[in-house]
Amino acid sequence: MLEGGLIPLIFMVAVAIVVLSIFFSFVPVMLWISALASGVRIGIITLVAMRLRRVIPSRIVNPLIKARKAGLELDTNQLESHYLAGGNVDRVVDALVAAQRADIPLGFERAAAIDLAGRDVLEAVQMSVNPKVIETPLVAAMAKDGIELRTKAKVTVRANIDRLVGGAGEETIIARVGEGIVSTIGSSNSHKDVLENPDMISKTVLNKGLDAGTAFEILSIDIADVDVGKNIGAELQTDQAEADKRIAQAKAEERRAMAVATEQEMKARVQEMKAKVVEAEAQVPLALSEALKSGKLGVMDYYNMQNIAADTQMRQSFGLPGDKQKPAETDQKE
Repeated sequence: MLEGGLIPLIFMVAVAIVVLSIFFSFVPVMLWISALASGVRIGIITLVAMRLRRVIPSRIVNPLIKARKAGLELDTNQLESHYLAGGNVDRVVDALVAAQRADIPLGFERAAAIDLAGRDVLEAVQMSVNPKVIETPLVAAMAKDGIELRTKAKVTVRANIDRLVGGAGEETIIARVGEGIVSTIGSSNSHKDVLENPDMISKTVLNKGLDAGTAFEILSIDIADVDVGKNIGAELQTDQAEADKRIAQAKAEERRAMAVATEQEMKARVQEMKAKVVEAEAQVPLALSEALKSGKLGVMDYYNMQNIAADTQMRQSFGLPGDKQKPAETDQKE
């Protein structure tokens, strides 16, 4: 009898434990008790409804308790809607608490919009209280005298809450400061002026309003380091001189090649003319022989012509130097 009544009792206890486990896992009773103990009035049905809307109740109730303890008037609908939109409820509440303590005007809607925009709203509030120092990379610029200067700057910025949504980030600040440094150094007549007064860079860059359209407010720009680099002006002049030299050499080589081609052409023409002269001279004995055979030229006429040729050769040799005149005299004697 005892064994028959014990088994149903154990079964009922097991069923009760399972039911209670399911109930307490679905209905956050302990969280509801914690909220009531903290002065947050929230119904148990509201917590169950959060479960049905696939909202984790602790992600809403715990930040709400934190906000109420800090004196912020928030309700569950605001926090739940921000959670469903994909925002970080706990970070937004922390930012609101920090802004209240620092006396920074920041509403829930503005903080939620900043959080949904992908920016860390808590870090922005902290940066508004404690400005951040951004160090630029090494910026190289050349003065008018051709000397390169390498500069590093430290930019102190403070977050601008009103421009966090849609405002440019740190990369834009760094790029604008680098551009301002290059422009300031480039407009200097000598690199010595920059080395003597490095604060002229910070003053000039700061007066340009580089924080316009960004999520930050530039408080100061300090030049951390200025080093002298290469003499770029001299290098450019050297490169230009080398380029001019190569161009001149190329033009001279072109002229030489044209002169060689012209000389070769003239030599070819001379050889052609000599060939024609030799060919014409070869025809003279044939013509004389034909004239003697046909009787058009007599023997005495031929000798007279030879004497005239020898006399002409002798007269021509008178204008030659002494060593070249002897053959002509020998021919004359002969």
